[in-house]
Amino acid sequence: MTLLAIESATDMVGVALVRDDGGSAERLHLGGRAHAERLVPAIEEVCAASGCTVADVDTIAVDVGPGLFTGLRVGVATAKALAQALGVGVVAVTSLDVLASAAAGRATGPGLVVSVVDARRGEVFAAAYRFDQATGSLGADEQSDARHGGPVDPASVRHDRLEPISPEALSAWLDELGSEAGRIIVVGDGAVRYRQLLAGHRWIDLDLAEEHSYPPPLALAALARVRLDRGWATVPADVLVPEYRRAADARINWEQRTPRPPTPDMGRGRAS
Repeated sequence: MTLLAIESATDMVGVALVRDDGGSAERLHLGGRAHAERLVPAIEEVCAASGCTVADVDTIAVDVGPGLFTGLRVGVATAKALAQALGVGVVAVTSLDVLASAAAGRATGPGLVVSVVDARRGEVFAAAYRFDQATGSLGADEQSDARHGGPVDPASVRHDRLEPISPEALSAWLDELGSEAGRIIVVGDGAVRYRQLLAGHRWIDLDLAEEHSYPPPLALAALARVRLDRGWATVPADVLVPEYRRAADARINWEQRTPRPPTPDMGRGRAS
C-alpha cells in the first residue's frame, strides 16, 4: 500500500506519504491561509522524497475536520480530485481523532486526552478520549491492543462535543471531566490559544499542547492504516464531504448583516 495523507484542517498545511516497506515522508507548512498554494507542492515534495509519483498512490487519507472552513474545503477537494483521477478510495478521519491519537502515543500515565481545535469567532471544537477506560466497552481488536499497550482507535473511546463551544464552556466542561477522571491531557491549537484560561485548572496538563497544536500528517496516515487493517471501508470520492460543524464565516457575516423584518410596533408614532 502507498498511502497519501492530506492535512489542512488548521493553519498548518501538511502531507505525508507512507508505504508498506516502511518508507515515509512528511512535509509541513505553517502560517497564513495559503492552503491552496501550498498543498499541491507539498504532495509533489513527499512523492519526490519517496521516489515515487502520485500515480503510485493507491489509498488517500484526508482530515475532514472540524477546523477552518477554507482549509477543509481545499484539502477535501484535493483528496476528491486525486481519488477520482486515480480510481482509489478515501479514508476520512477527523482532526480531533488525529490529535488524540498523536498525543496518546506521547502521553505517560493515566488520564483523559482532550483535543481542542480553534474554531475562530471565539469558539473551539473539542472531544475527550478515555484511552485507559475499561476494555469491556471496546471491540475485540481494541481490547487486545489495550492489553498489550498497542494503539486504541480514538473513535472507540471518544466523547464528542458536536457543536462549537466557547472557551468558557470548554473550561467548565474540562473541570467537570477532571472532577471525575482526574488528569486531563489537553492538545490542539485551541488549547494553545486559550492556554491562560485553561492553565488555572489543577486537572489540566498542557505539557503537550504546543508540540501537538496541529494534527500531524504522519499520525493521520498511521490512524488511517490502523482503520483499514481493522476493516474500515474507504469512502467513494463522490460522497466525501468536510465536517464543518457550522456555517461558513461568509454566510454568518451575511446573515448578521441582513436587515431584520420590522415588528408590528415599528413605525408607529408616539402619542403626544
